[in-house]
Order: sequence, then structure tokens, then C-alpha cells
Amino acid sequence: MVDDDAESRELLNNILSERGAVVTLARSADEALQILSANNMDLLVGDIGMPEKDGYDLMREIRASTSEDIRSLKAIALTQFAHAEDSARAEAAGFQKHITKPVEPSELVAIVASTVRTSRHVSRDPYP
Repeated sequence: MVDDDAESRELLNNILSERGAVVTLARSADEALQILSANNMDLLVGDIGMPEKDGYDLMREIRASTSEDIRSLKAIALTQFAHAEDSARAEAAGFQKHITKPVEPSELVAIVASTVRTSRHVSRDPYP
């Protein structure tokens, strides 16, 4: 989970952790890239509107990675940008899903679970 807002990170961490997910938090796109280069992750949930390097920049770097595991990582955009063109732009940048903040916890869990289930990185269901 990458989001520059500490409150958002903690809220999403709590929602997903309560459902059994192991969540790693990042405050910026650069921190997320460092974490991804050192760990095998199943999914990235990332804010679009971050300072310095936004979610689109992050996804461009992920999709251009020399590591197949990083390059093929499933990703969900979580953003306040709610227009149809925002969703299309997120998908064009490499996100599989686009969720608008604020998100209902049950909706977030369902979308994360369905996206993780389609990921080739997962060998078991993290949401029993």
C-alpha cells in the first residue's frame, strides 16, 4: 500500500489486515519501488495523487522494470480522481483496477481479493 497520507495508509492497513492480508506500507513512490525491489509482493494498492512522483509515474517505472516479478505485478489505483477519464488513464498507466476514495471497506476487500486471485504470484487464497 503506497499513499502519502498517513491516515489513509493506516485505515487501509487496518481494513486489509483484519481480513488476513499482510500489508507493507510505503509513504512515497520511491519507497514503494525500494520495497518492491527487495520483496516479492502479490499486489500494489497505490494512491495516484502523491507529491513529487505520482501513482502514474510509479506504474510507468514498475511496468518498465527489468524484473519480471515487478513488471507483472497487479496494481489497484486508489484515488480521489473519480471521472471516467481518470479510470481510463489509470488503466493505461498499468493499473488493473481504479477505486475512488473514500471506499467502503467491503468493496475494497472484494476488489483486492478478486485482483489477487488473478495474480500469478499467489499460490493460496489470502482471503479465506
